[in-house]
Amino acid sequence: MPLQTRITKLLGIQHPIVMGGMTGVGTPELAAAVSNAGGLGIIAIHNAGSPDNGRDWIRKLKSLTTKPFGVNLTILPTMGTPPPYDDYARVIIEEGVKIVETAGSSPKKWIKLFSDAGLITIHKCVTIRHALSAERYGVDIISLDGFECAGHPGEEDIGNFVLQAKGAKVLSRPFVCSGGVGDGKQIAAALALGADGVNCGTRFCATTECNWPASFKQRMLEANETDTVLMLRRLKNTARVFRNKVAQEVEEIESTMGDAFSFPDVAHLVMGTRGREAERNNDADGGIWTAGQVVGLIDSIPSCQQLMDQLVKEAEDTIVGRLSALVAPSSSL
Repeated sequence: MPLQTRITKLLGIQHPIVMGGMTGVGTPELAAAVSNAGGLGIIAIHNAGSPDNGRDWIRKLKSLTTKPFGVNLTILPTMGTPPPYDDYARVIIEEGVKIVETAGSSPKKWIKLFSDAGLITIHKCVTIRHALSAERYGVDIISLDGFECAGHPGEEDIGNFVLQAKGAKVLSRPFVCSGGVGDGKQIAAALALGADGVNCGTRFCATTECNWPASFKQRMLEANETDTVLMLRRLKNTARVFRNKVAQEVEEIESTMGDAFSFPDVAHLVMGTRGREAERNNDADGGIWTAGQVVGLIDSIPSCQQLMDQLVKEAEDTIVGRLSALVAPSSSL
C-alpha cells in the first residue's frame, strides 16, 4: 500500500522520502542507494570540488541508478573567492539533470535559471517567509527545515510541530518536512501535519552506503537527542553539529568570549579541511561534523534499502493501524 502524495507524483518516486544534499556525505553512491530504494537521492555538487568533477559525479550517478535523482546547489557566504556557482549550474543543466535542490542565499536567480531550463526545483527554507518568497519566485517544492535539523537551522528556532502546520496553512506548493526525521511514525506525523513527504539527512548518514567512517556511525548509535551543539550563534550563523571534543571546544570559546567572539577565534577548529581529515583518519573527535537531533533515534546501521523498507512499513502501519483505530464510530441514539 504505497504512500502517494503530490511529491511522489511530481518527482516520479515510489516513496515520499528525500535525501537532501549534504556536504561531505552527499556522494553518488549514497544518492544512488536512496534512489534505488524508492526515494529521491541527491548529490551535493560542490562535494565534487570543481564543475568538471561535478559533471563526472552526475554521470557516475546516472551509471548507478535509472531512478529519479537530484543535484544540490548550495549558495553560502565565503571568506575568500566564492565557488563557481554559475559554472556548477551550467553543468547541472548541460548534463540533463531533471531535479535540482537549492539552499543558502536567495534562490530567485537560480529558480528562474533552472525552471527556464525545464528542471523541477526544490528550495530549502527554515522560515515561512522564506518559503513564501520561494513560491513567488516559482519554486516547485519547498523543503521546510525545522530547528531540529543538522547544519544551518537559521536563527528563528521554529520546531517542526509548528513549522509544518503553518506551512499547511499558508503554502500552495508541495512541501516536505525536513529536520529530525528518523522513523516511520514521524513520517506519518509529517503527512498528518500537511507535508507531502520528508527529507532525511542524518538518518541516511547512518547507513552502510554512507562514506562516513565506522567511528562516526558508532558515535551516532551511542548518542541521544541532546548530543548536538549549536555553534556560532553569536555570529548569526548557527550550525548544528555533533557534540564531540572539537564542538565542545568551540562551544566553550564562544561562551567564554561573549560579545568579543569572532569567527577567527574558532576558524582553525571548524574548517572543512579539518573535518575531511577527521573522516579520512576515522577520528570522530578530530573535526566538526554535522548531525541533527535525530541521532537520539538511531539504533542501527542498515542499508538504504533496509532503512527505506522500515520507514515505509512503520509509516503505513501507523496510519492504517494505530491512527485509524483511534477514530471510534459515532454512537446512534
